[in-house]
Amino acid sequence: MTTSAENGRNDGQPAMHTPPVVSPQDWEAARQQLLVKEKAHTRARDALAAERRRMPWMAVDKTYAFDGPGGKVSLLDLFQGRRQLIVYRAFFEPGVFGWPDHACRGCSMVADQVAHVSHLNARDTTLVFASRAPQADIARLKKRMGWTMPWVTITDSFDADFGVDEWHGTNVFYHDGDRVFRTYFIKSRGDEQMGGTWNYLDITPLGRQEVWEDSPQGYPRTPTYKWWNWHDSYVEGAAPDKRWVEVSTAGEKAFRGESKGTTT
Repeated sequence: MTTSAENGRNDGQPAMHTPPVVSPQDWEAARQQLLVKEKAHTRARDALAAERRRMPWMAVDKTYAFDGPGGKVSLLDLFQGRRQLIVYRAFFEPGVFGWPDHACRGCSMVADQVAHVSHLNARDTTLVFASRAPQADIARLKKRMGWTMPWVTITDSFDADFGVDEWHGTNVFYHDGDRVFRTYFIKSRGDEQMGGTWNYLDITPLGRQEVWEDSPQGYPRTPTYKWWNWHDSYVEGAAPDKRWVEVSTAGEKAFRGESKGTTT
């Protein structure tokens, strides 16, 4: 059976060679066949994240200063008391196409995709955007575009030192007391997938911090699903909601034959 797309178009463009239209039974068989590969892809992605958590760290010995809404802040300040920090270098500054009304189109698409940062915060992780535009311009842009993530101004060689002076990129840091370490860096097409909570957590040294993950000994792990909450309801140090624990546990049991309690 052919579709209308195969029968030609009226806009002068070549006809699309679309897949065949099949019965519900054949469609489900094709879905199950593809699902095998999709499951393998998920397992491979999990294994890659596990390997990423075992990457060596690089000590950050140089002092960096940024301008924030409240004045000067250091790289350590950007963590906001959390152990992990993700810094996305967004291009919004004189010389970038769109200035002063807009940031780079690509960086703006990334900003549009950022999930509510409270979910990252609940996993001891802070997300920050960094540009060379003054804070007044950043505040104006955030208000216009409806963005709420923290956004600081680069004032020194941070961008050049961490590979983001000429192109966008995402750096990941971890701190232990006053010591800061660079743990990961991703750019180009790898960077364009950022925005979702899980993708961000998967590039951090601690990962999603759930029991099913393959993480080094001693890393924080909590039961899957149980820490999830509405973005306006996280309370630091609070135990998971009892009713949600019951609901999620029932859901896990119902599907354990297929998923075995993982997030796949």
